Amino acid sequence: MAKRTMTMAVRISGVRETLAAFRKLPKDASTALREASGEIATFMVRKVKAASSIDRQSAAVGTTVRVARDRVPSVQAGGAKRVTSTRVPAWRLLIGSEFGANGRFGWYGAGKYEASEGRQFAPHTGRTGRWFFPTIEREQTEIARRWQGAADDIVTRFGRD
Repeated sequence: MAKRTMTMAVRISGVRETLAAFRKLPKDASTALREASGEIATFMVRKVKAASSIDRQSAAVGTTVRVARDRVPSVQAGGAKRVTSTRVPAWRLLIGSEFGANGRFGWYGAGKYEASEGRQFAPHTGRTGRWFFPTIEREQTEIARRWQGAADDIVTRFGRD
């Protein structure tokens, strides 16, 4: 079965080298890095959930946004959680709420949701996204700064031992 969530890990310069350095440290250092990344990802989750309030479908999918536990800050949305009044799984709304749709598509094609337009989702936005990706990309610099600071602190703390 296909993965029914969308995950975004932040792009941080020098992350490969940093993670390689962590392999030489005790396992507790990686655990500490995961915890620090989780705190940063929690910051991202709050921002993404706030941004998801642009419309009802996005807000419904926004309730599924959560931290993906990793050494690099990652956020996940979607999944099998049933959202909206029709109890639709979040993964069915995820792509349409983020990128919109051209006309009618899939099982939403009947036009019963917004009869005036014959579509359920907002118009297609191309590759830009509407709430998930733009929010994380907007915070990219702050996230990278926090992660690099946390990684430096952990390397300093465990490098002494």
